[in-house]
Amino acid sequence: MRPVALSPENRQAALDAMASAHLDVLVIGGGVVGGGVALDAATRGLTVGLVEARDFASGTSSRSSKLMHGGLRYLEMLDFRLVAEALKERGLSLQKLAPHLVREVGFLYPLTHRVWERFYAGSGVALYDAMSKASGYGQDVPLHRHLTRRGARRMMPALKKDALVGALHYYDGQVDDARHTMFLSRTAAAYGAHVASRTRVIDLLREGDRVVGARVKDLESGAELDIRAKQVVNASGVWTDETQSFAGERGQFHVRASKGVHLVVPRDRIRGESGLILRTEKSVLFVIPWGRHWIIGTTDTDWSLSKDHPAASRSDIDYLLDHVNRVLVEPLTHDDVEGVYAGLRPLLAGEDEATSKLSREHAVGTAVKGLVVVAGGKYTTYRIMAKDAVDAAAHGLSTQLDRHVPESVTEDVPLLGADGYQALWNQRHVLAGTSGLGVGRIEHLLHRYGSLIGELLDLVAERPDLGRPLTGADDYLRAEIVYAASHEGARHLDDALARRTRISIETFDRGTACAEEAAELMGETLGWTQTQRDNEIDHYLKRVAAERESQTMPDDETADAARMGAEDVVPVSTRTTEETTS
Repeated sequence: MRPVALSPENRQAALDAMASAHLDVLVIGGGVVGGGVALDAATRGLTVGLVEARDFASGTSSRSSKLMHGGLRYLEMLDFRLVAEALKERGLSLQKLAPHLVREVGFLYPLTHRVWERFYAGSGVALYDAMSKASGYGQDVPLHRHLTRRGARRMMPALKKDALVGALHYYDGQVDDARHTMFLSRTAAAYGAHVASRTRVIDLLREGDRVVGARVKDLESGAELDIRAKQVVNASGVWTDETQSFAGERGQFHVRASKGVHLVVPRDRIRGESGLILRTEKSVLFVIPWGRHWIIGTTDTDWSLSKDHPAASRSDIDYLLDHVNRVLVEPLTHDDVEGVYAGLRPLLAGEDEATSKLSREHAVGTAVKGLVVVAGGKYTTYRIMAKDAVDAAAHGLSTQLDRHVPESVTEDVPLLGADGYQALWNQRHVLAGTSGLGVGRIEHLLHRYGSLIGELLDLVAERPDLGRPLTGADDYLRAEIVYAASHEGARHLDDALARRTRISIETFDRGTACAEEAAELMGETLGWTQTQRDNEIDHYLKRVAAERESQTMPDDETADAARMGAEDVVPVSTRTTEETTS
């Protein structure tokens, strides 16, 4: 396998190939499940296309808690199968599939009752560790420890003395969700899949009672094309019902959107070296280390408004601050919040009104011939969801191909950047010396690009000015913006600042200070005119302003109205009136 750049040229070649070929599988949706489906199908020897209406991971898959975890709280619900499955997937990603993007993170679980809670919670965490080891992929994850109150506060001085009587300390996994999702699609492309973002499905093609492909619109050029495929996989997450409706059938699965809101605050505002997991009256609340920041989340509330841009209201922010401040010596205020993001979880709809109790498990169905639908699930188990979806598609292909479709092999297929990562990590001091960059900078790049770091360092060697940090976002090099556009499929400024990097949530100005510089760098790579650069900057500034305004609104309805004040960055001549996106 050789790395493939998700360049503008590659995107056009992918669209041309999908228009001219009769694919085995067409995947709708460029989130973590869609990317996983494309990779699974391609590595089984099938011809594959993937289309995404916006950017890779632009929906749910860039707005999670950024955890690759087993789901400790599901043990309390007695969902042992889901936890065991997720723990195996966590270990696989940590050890083999994506060690450059997934790493261990420690959590402190404060105990508030003596004796019985330590036994009860300790038994659950011990079982969690045992299931991890039993999966065969948890050998390197440290076991949990019991701590006294003094020991816990030594680890987390930020905790109030009366907030706990003791604690448990255990480990889970953390992932850069947006980059991981992008790497899935890029790895699928390296195995031959045709991948195109900014390509919206506007209809499904039918022949009799069978779906035989999709009609799509290239939102960059306005061109429409028909993509024919023996099997279509609908992996569009919270848009599952809308995409399914193109088939003219009432789907067998119904997805309900649950809004999760997260806050980002500077690392120095909470003194401590471990994450926290806190019980709330509804669910759990995480305080997660994230580089020079903390992520605090999440809410879990029903959402029935715009799925394109879920909005966080002031009441969401107040809820999170109120709950975390109950245990902190120095309370957080709104002024401490650097960034806010809201995402929608695609839950399988049930009768329970509380979204926190709806199923995180997934389902796969083929209510319409030629159309496989995969719905529900959780980020960590994306690979299992993808395997099940391709298994269903393979069953449909059994009468259309003259060969047997092999079983899934993705358990043994590392993502791009994984091979050789540990060796390069061991050589990080050497890389720092030869590149002229600091060791900390090299570690940052290795955590984001893995063994593809050489492509970044080549850019810096060719253009030393790209080795400088972005103005106002010095965690990131100028080269990373260029690389996002040339190799990682970033088509617009928003793609680079919100997903290829995390500047939009990691700086108090939300990336507005570096927007002009980043647009200049992207424009050089993508051939933008000055007018296009100005439009990109203007759109980004309006997006930030709309998000800031929405976060001052008292409820979902007013927050949604404020956020919708900034439209998507789509050229005026190719705007579409369809409400449904892939």
